[in-house]
Amino acid sequence: MSFWEYVGSRHTQLLTDTYQHASAVFQCMVIATVLGVAIGVATYRSEWAGTLATMTTATILTIPSLAMIGLLIPVVGLGVAPTVVALTLYGLLPVVRNAIVGLRGVDPALVDAAKGIGMSRPARLFRVELPLAWPPILTGIRVATQMLMGIAAIAAFASGPGLGNEIFRGIASLGSANALNQVLSGTLGIVVLALLFDAAYVLIGRLTISRGIRA
Repeated sequence: MSFWEYVGSRHTQLLTDTYQHASAVFQCMVIATVLGVAIGVATYRSEWAGTLATMTTATILTIPSLAMIGLLIPVVGLGVAPTVVALTLYGLLPVVRNAIVGLRGVDPALVDAAKGIGMSRPARLFRVELPLAWPPILTGIRVATQMLMGIAAIAAFASGPGLGNEIFRGIASLGSANALNQVLSGTLGIVVLALLFDAAYVLIGRLTISRGIRA
């Protein structure tokens, strides 16, 4: 059976796995973005706190993904839970680091001007600092998403959702007629999803970043 014949005969399952893969990455990136920006906001004013936040999230990223999921299984069980926890933790570093860099890069004169016209500290943060720090934050989100696309495939080890199931089935049946087709379909599906997500981020950037900041 050729690759395209295999895809045609398994298109329903492949579409389901693709949707689950995209959904898992998207939802985990939403959580990682909220947590990462919150950590960045809480630590960027302090050199030691920012360094600690960056080092902690970087340390998490050094844990092999298979080992991370294996360690989570006894704690949260099989399925979606270890996938969500692992992907969220892995997605933190690029967001935290870029949030800190972006917030520290805001021109102090602009913050002082906002303070001078009577803006409160929360107002300065949400109306001046975060909008100006958004471009590097978005870059961090893009980097984290591309990274999680590949890591999410390991979720199949813990009976998690996504295209990793197709890859693992192919690896487990090496030598069979469709083993290569299974691995190839799962891999290509992840590559296509990664490209689509990145294109979506480019569009979001054009819609949310003013021309003056982009320039």
